[in-house]
Amino acid sequence: MNVSFRSGLTSLAAAAALLLLSACHKNLSDQDVSVQGLVPPLALAMQDVSTNQPVTAANFQGKVTLLYFGYTNCPDVCPFTLGNIDKILKQLGPLAKDVTVLFVTVDPDRDAPATLAQYVALFGPNVQGLRGTPDQLFALARRYRVVFSVIKPTATTSYQVTHSAAVYVFNTKGDAQFLISGLDTDKPDIAGITDDLRDVINQNPHISLLSWLETLTSS
Repeated sequence: MNVSFRSGLTSLAAAAALLLLSACHKNLSDQDVSVQGLVPPLALAMQDVSTNQPVTAANFQGKVTLLYFGYTNCPDVCPFTLGNIDKILKQLGPLAKDVTVLFVTVDPDRDAPATLAQYVALFGPNVQGLRGTPDQLFALARRYRVVFSVIKPTATTSYQVTHSAAVYVFNTKGDAQFLISGLDTDKPDIAGITDDLRDVINQNPHISLLSWLETLTSS
């Protein structure tokens, strides 16, 4: 190989590597917290209400997956969160096709499959409604340290549901990347969160590029 050409490729590879390192170590949005190595990979066993078929994490391999717990009667937190996720997906443009949003109901007694399917459809085609048995729901909540409670009404109290509002982000291999907070507010950092999500979507292409450059420079 020509020495000057080889030198140029080496410089290009070095520049690409620096770019990758800067991307990997760039500051996340103030609303995003890295959980790499701290949270277990995506694992679940639920019912997809749009198909009434059982699904596991294997069904979402190859997609960047957002995991969020809520319920259809939620007056503000859930619609704000899902509405802001829809804004983020729109900001991603064509890359949005690589993202799946899993909305897990914590109130399956009231969220029948048809009800949940109709609800998630309001927030775009990327959102899938998941519903599980009590054991499946509690197992998933424990795995990701999600807190929720459902208090049935009595003669003196109303139906009360509470739940964590954070959104987990997993890469295409199902590894946890970061946690998004504050999407239930009216002015979240849409641009910053979109950039962080875009980086996760582009993880594998970046690695492939670096591998290709290393192959060329070793020839």
